[in-house]
Amino acid sequence: MTEQDVLVFDTTLRDGSQGRDINFSLEDKKRVAWRLDDLGVDYIEAGWVPSNPKDTKFFQEFDQGTLEEARLVALSSTRRPGKAPGEDKNLLGLLDSGAPVVGTVGKSWRLHVNEVLGVSSEENLSMIADSVTYLRENGRDVLYDAEHFFDGFKDDPNYALETIKAAEEAGADVICLCDTNGGTTPTEVGEIVGRVREAVESQLSIHAHDDSGLAVANSLFAVESGTEVVQGTINGYGERVGNADLCTLIPDLILKKGLNCLKSKDSLKDLTSLSRFVSEIANKPPEKRAPFVGVNAFSHKAGLHVDAVLKQPGTFEHVSPKAVGNERKFLVSELSGGSTVERKLKSVGVDTEKEGGTHKEVLENIKKLEEEGYQFENADASFALLAKRVQGKLPEFFEVLEYEILTTRVDGKEPTAKASVKLRVDGEVRDAIERGHGPVDALDNAFHRCLNSFYHSIENMKLTNYKVRILESYRGTAAVPRVMIEMKDGDKTWNTIGVSEDVIEASWEALRDGYIYGLLSERTEVTGHVD
Repeated sequence: MTEQDVLVFDTTLRDGSQGRDINFSLEDKKRVAWRLDDLGVDYIEAGWVPSNPKDTKFFQEFDQGTLEEARLVALSSTRRPGKAPGEDKNLLGLLDSGAPVVGTVGKSWRLHVNEVLGVSSEENLSMIADSVTYLRENGRDVLYDAEHFFDGFKDDPNYALETIKAAEEAGADVICLCDTNGGTTPTEVGEIVGRVREAVESQLSIHAHDDSGLAVANSLFAVESGTEVVQGTINGYGERVGNADLCTLIPDLILKKGLNCLKSKDSLKDLTSLSRFVSEIANKPPEKRAPFVGVNAFSHKAGLHVDAVLKQPGTFEHVSPKAVGNERKFLVSELSGGSTVERKLKSVGVDTEKEGGTHKEVLENIKKLEEEGYQFENADASFALLAKRVQGKLPEFFEVLEYEILTTRVDGKEPTAKASVKLRVDGEVRDAIERGHGPVDALDNAFHRCLNSFYHSIENMKLTNYKVRILESYRGTAAVPRVMIEMKDGDKTWNTIGVSEDVIEASWEALRDGYIYGLLSERTEVTGHVD
């Protein structure tokens, strides 16, 4: 055992990339590897060789020397039936990868041995032993990946144990017990790992899939039963429903079990940032409800909860958000109490001591607007503008005189959209006409161009996300659309909301407020205050 209690084996770049709609480029894989190394994981399984050309190229181009702590791992199968190890392309590919640690996948379940490989039980054992021996003789640390181990053990415990003993006797440094189908329960994992721990001396690793929603729990039970290495992926990405989520498993090990599983305990504060970085690279929205790192993890909505958390965070937070690099949020809605709104007003720069009654008036406005379909939990910018309007302190950056949208469709051609916008600023009128990929895009382009004539900083403000939700959809065409817009200026992002029976009007409202908030924020930065 090292000075760490548990080692972390990340397989985001291999098993994680097998998740639906995830496709890492070569450069993506490099960037993720460096961030994983910064976190302090011990192993980075970066791909399957030699059959995956992208993974093979990664190992050819990526320099292990650029990693401070982590060791790269390449994965492939044991030798094929009837092949000598030195003639098997999978084993040769592992050596050609240059990875200091190599993993070879073998069968532990008679079902797979007989019906997938189509070989005898004895030949399967030879394939495992020959592969591990060959890789060890060529100077590599070897991980034996016992695929479907738990299913195999439940089917035939003696044979499943024979497979991993064959790997250990051949020199495997680590034996990975895989719950490949994700159907094993925590108590079963604990009992089986305990049996294995008595039978072999090699380091044990757990690789759990989440098909039953138990991957993290299974990994924790495996550690309690003697496993020294945990495998998983960032955000739980992986085949089918995914793997054990390291963003949950790591803080559980450190904060709940008191175990050391990163090179530095301070690294845990980088976990939320890493989670969102990998989400961005994978082009997947961050899971809001994710434990520890999700935006909802430390969000409080009910007034009684907020009041209690303000007095003592531990009343409704099992750990400090700072421990994992997350932050506390107070959500405003019709369920909010005065203390929630007051806290939220302070967060957007409103001095509640000077404006004693503001929070009560804002709360009344929120309740009224939410009856109409507005929702401010994820629209901080709209909340801030609401507060300024209640105070009567929202600058009139521009007056909207009119806007018009025309959509044209000619048979056999894509429809086109054209928007015109007319604004007045300080008595001066400007208008703009722009085309777009759709009516909202055209409207944004025209709005952007028109405002840029007055405010050059508008050039850096970009619409980055647009979402529509239909409220009370059972009303059919009379249903009300709610539009949420995300805008960005450099590193700053903000969200605004619009609601109307007309989706274009709702979009216009959200877009208009998005630009107003951007201009308000800029003024705040320049003057140092929001009044």
